[in-house]
Amino acid sequence: MITKRIIPCLDVRNGRVVKGTNFENVSDVSSPVELGKYYSRSGADELVFYDITASNDGRKLFTDILTQVAENIFIPLTVGGGINTVADFDRVLKCGADKVSVNSGAIRNPDLISQAAEKYGNQCVVLSADIKRVDGQFRIFAKGGREDTGMEAITWIKRCVANGAGEVVVNSIDTDGVRGGFDLELLKQVCDAVNVPVIASGGAGCEEDFIKLFREIPTIDAGLAASIFHFGQVKISHLKETLKENGIPVRI
Repeated sequence: MITKRIIPCLDVRNGRVVKGTNFENVSDVSSPVELGKYYSRSGADELVFYDITASNDGRKLFTDILTQVAENIFIPLTVGGGINTVADFDRVLKCGADKVSVNSGAIRNPDLISQAAEKYGNQCVVLSADIKRVDGQFRIFAKGGREDTGMEAITWIKRCVANGAGEVVVNSIDTDGVRGGFDLELLKQVCDAVNVPVIASGGAGCEEDFIKLFREIPTIDAGLAASIFHFGQVKISHLKETLKENGIPVRI
């Protein structure tokens, strides 16, 4: 049986890890290099690094800090933020990333996913979808959750997977940072729509939320969280032991 992955996320702004609620009210947390080393030692299966203001600021991702993080961890690293061209994929991969996450860049240029998948392989291309309910519909948001694209989320995700995205991170803006549990309604729809790995992001507040996620959506591949790991409310090693005790396969 395929093990479920537990993935901490580093939201990086101006070289520091930050965390907010519903993509707003952002506060400083720590150094991305130190946090990355901590998670690499603590049993995380992978690490996600988002330069959360690169797209909105219209600049390239901070590669110096990314390189330091990559040099200090020994788990797969997914990187996103300001990825707009195949050249951006190349630059980030050369800094030590294993996979590249794209959101706003693919919205501006839908061909980016197919171009990158053709050059680097589907397994390297991760679609990061920031999704919020608007008038009863799941909508795709761009620029770090700041801009409503008007696109229906499930249709967009299916299109991107058909174009070559090998993995989907579903970021629920409605549940982000609230710690009330993952957005199961949204996640079920995504898992039913695509046949690539799906990562749940946004809403984890306790170990029970992960148990509920993996039990209610057996096809989900991973749970991603930030603040509960950063602030020590949940220890990854203990979470994995709890999941194992509840019959959920994880790598210990």
